[in-house]
Amino acid sequence: MPKATAGGMVVLLHGEERFLVEEKARALIANWQKELISDFGFEPMEAGGLTAARLQDAVLQAPFLDPFRAIWVRGVAAARAESLAPALAEVPATTRLLITVAGRLSPGNKLVKAVTAAGGRAEESARLKGRALGDWTAKRAEELGLGRQVAAQVTRVTHPDLGVIDSELQKLVAYKASGSKLTPEIVLELLAGAREDEIFKLTDNLLPRPTGQAWAVARSLARSGIQPTSIAYRMARHLALVLEVRARQDRGDSLSTIQADLPEHSFVVQKAYDAARDVDPDKLESALRAIRDYEFEVKSGQVDAELGLDVLLTRL
Repeated sequence: MPKATAGGMVVLLHGEERFLVEEKARALIANWQKELISDFGFEPMEAGGLTAARLQDAVLQAPFLDPFRAIWVRGVAAARAESLAPALAEVPATTRLLITVAGRLSPGNKLVKAVTAAGGRAEESARLKGRALGDWTAKRAEELGLGRQVAAQVTRVTHPDLGVIDSELQKLVAYKASGSKLTPEIVLELLAGAREDEIFKLTDNLLPRPTGQAWAVARSLARSGIQPTSIAYRMARHLALVLEVRARQDRGDSLSTIQADLPEHSFVVQKAYDAARDVDPDKLESALRAIRDYEFEVKSGQVDAELGLDVLLTRL
């Protein structure tokens, strides 16, 4: 069996940014499949339980009806990558092999060396950070018909993972396709759902006065990339809901009636209903004014947003 020649193709995609690895892999396989005549020419192989001997058998197999065989080995664990290197000792010109690895491989890795020796290429997708992350998000947002302002909001609020960011952008596209307008406030509401559990934990610990857990969760949210003013906005929305529910309680409305009238989820209204019974309405109004003052001080440059958030919780 001859060694690999320029007619063959071996591609190894790896790196910490798994979304990019998978995206590049799907695009490459799609291009290969355009040149195939039958379904027999493409063989996807799951990495779980895959041995070098089994992969070698697939690599050496001759095409049946197609000009070449396309093989995609998916999701190889980085720790197991070297065990597959012997399978690439001989790669026919009629085989195109793609291997995707979940994680980063060093240049000295045996599989990387085997790919190079077979005349192929190894491509790393490094984790995107800072400006590179913002540029990628802006480009993807424009491809989906969303503006750069929306992209900037997504970058600020969402966990810096391309898979999560793409999912959030797709959610905004679906919302826009429904005919609804994407205002900055609506975008914030839609994106905040990605960390809804922590938001609930924060609001659960705000009344009747912020607990130590409220400080811890607020700091965690801020350090995860969510703007402190966005966190304050969510706190204000919760307090405003509690204030509205308290007013309804004072009028004698039942929980079921309030839940039926308000647009929020019934579970959220239930939480607000329970909290409202033990809170002074004047205190809620004072808290809302404190949040308003905090947002003004941040936007006017009088205070640091994250440090000011701690002060705000003290005021509450």
